[in-house]
Amino acid sequence: MGKNTGFLDYAVKANGTRSPLNRTGDFRDFHVPLPMEERRTQASRCMNCGVPMCQSALTLGGMVTGCPLHNLIPEWNDALYKGLFAEAAGRLLKTSSFPEFTGRVCPALCEKACNCASAVYGEGDGAVTIRDNELFIIEKAFESGLIKPRIPAVRTDKKVAVIGSGPAGLAAADLLNRRGHNVTVYERDDRPGGLLMYGIPNMKLEKSVVERRIKLMEAEGVKFITGADVGRTADAAEILEMFDAVALCCGAKAARPLSASGASAGGVLYAVDFLKSVTKSLLDSNLTDGSFFSPEGRNVVIIGGGDTGNDCAGTCIRLGCASVVQIEMMPRPPEHRPGWNPWPRWPCILKTDYGQEEAAAKFGGDPRVYEATVKEVISSQGKISAVKTVGVEFKNEGGRRVMTEKAGTEKELPADLLLVAAGFTGCEKYTAEAFKAGISSRGTVATDEGSCRTSADKVFAAGDMRRGQSLVVWAVAEGRQCAAEIDKFLMGYTNL
Repeated sequence: MGKNTGFLDYAVKANGTRSPLNRTGDFRDFHVPLPMEERRTQASRCMNCGVPMCQSALTLGGMVTGCPLHNLIPEWNDALYKGLFAEAAGRLLKTSSFPEFTGRVCPALCEKACNCASAVYGEGDGAVTIRDNELFIIEKAFESGLIKPRIPAVRTDKKVAVIGSGPAGLAAADLLNRRGHNVTVYERDDRPGGLLMYGIPNMKLEKSVVERRIKLMEAEGVKFITGADVGRTADAAEILEMFDAVALCCGAKAARPLSASGASAGGVLYAVDFLKSVTKSLLDSNLTDGSFFSPEGRNVVIIGGGDTGNDCAGTCIRLGCASVVQIEMMPRPPEHRPGWNPWPRWPCILKTDYGQEEAAAKFGGDPRVYEATVKEVISSQGKISAVKTVGVEFKNEGGRRVMTEKAGTEKELPADLLLVAAGFTGCEKYTAEAFKAGISSRGTVATDEGSCRTSADKVFAAGDMRRGQSLVVWAVAEGRQCAAEIDKFLMGYTNL
C-alpha cells in the first residue's frame, strides 16, 4: 500500500462528464478524465486490504460481488500511485483481456464490493475509483507504446473457429491465439465487435476503441471473417470439418417480444435493432444515409428501465426526439440500501444513468414511469400514434410471483416510436442447432456443469450464449474460461 492513510486523507473524485445539454449535441464520449496527478491520488486511496473483496467474485445470497476476472486491483492501484505505469499495466493485463472496454462500460462490481464503500453504508460513496483507474492505466499504456502486437513465438497445428466477435468471442480468440493456435473469428455483421460495436452506443464506447483492439488482434495473427452468418450464409458442417474446435459466442440476442395488442404497428421496434441501425449509420455516413428509423420530432416511449432502455433514451435525445418516456414494470428502487441488501452485495438502489440525466435536463423531469406496462399499441393508418399503459403490481400466488394489473390506472400516452427494451429470452438458436448443440430450458446453449463444453463433439460455448444476458466483464471472463478448456481439449493440458 503506497499511502497507508490515503483513504482517509483524500475524498473520492471520479472522472467528470460534460454537461447533459452540451453532450447531447454529438455522439462523442461524454466523460472527462482526471489529470494524471489527481488520478494517482485516487489510486492512493486503495487500502490493499488483507481480504480484497473487490477482486473476489463471491456469490452471496444468490448475488455476485466483486470482479469476475479476479483482477489484481490492489497491486495495480499501488503501482499507479507510485507512477510505475508499465508495472501497473502488466498486472492489469495479467487477468484482464480488454481493460479499455470494461474501464468504460462495466458497472464496476469491484467498486460496490470495495471495503472503503462499506464505511459509508455500502452505497459506493467511499469506494476507490477502480474503474477509472483501470481505464487510465490501459490508455496510458496505449499512449506510451507499451501495447504492441504479441505474436506467438511458436504456432501449434491446431485450428479454432470462434463464432461471434463480441466480448466473449474476442476474449476466447485472444487467449487461444496467444497460446499459438490458429484462430479464425466469424462475424455475421459487416464489422467485428458484436455487442461492443453495435449494441453499445458510440457516446458510451467510441468505436475507434473497438477498432484499435481488432487491428491489434489482427496484427497478432487472429483472422476475422465478416458477413458470415453461420447456420445461414456460412455452413456449420464445413467449419466443423475445417477446424479442430469451435467456440460459440453469439450472445443472447433473442429479444423478449411485446405482448400488447397492436404491437405489429409501424414504428414499434426492438431496441437492439434500433441502436444497431443508428450506430451503423453513424459509422457509414455520419447519419446522412437515412438508414435508421429517425426519432426526430417524435414522441418516444421505451419499454424497459435498464441499461438498454437508458441507451435508447440518450440516443433518441441526440437525434432530436420531441419527448421520451421509459416504462418500467418494477417499483422505484429505494435511495438507500434496504436491510436485506447489505454490503458487499450489489446495491439495489436508485440509479440515474446518463440518458435519464439528459432527459431531465432537456424535458424537465425523470423520464421513468414505474410499476407500469404497455397494454395496447394504438395506431392510425398502420402506424403507432399512442400507447395505453396500465399500472401493475406483483403478488405471490401459490409460491409464484405473479404480475397483475391495477384497476383504474389506464393512461394514454402519445407515441410515434415505441422501443422494446424488455430483455432477452436467450440466444438465437439457429447457429447452435446448426452445430447440433443442445439448448437449455433458459434458451441458452446447454453445457456440462461448470464447463463450456456442449453436447456436440468439439463444440464449446461462452458468454451470454451460455449464461444468458449479462455484463461485458462476465462475457470476457467466460471467453477466457472457454479458451482454457479448448486449449486443454486440444493439447491435453493448458497453461492459460
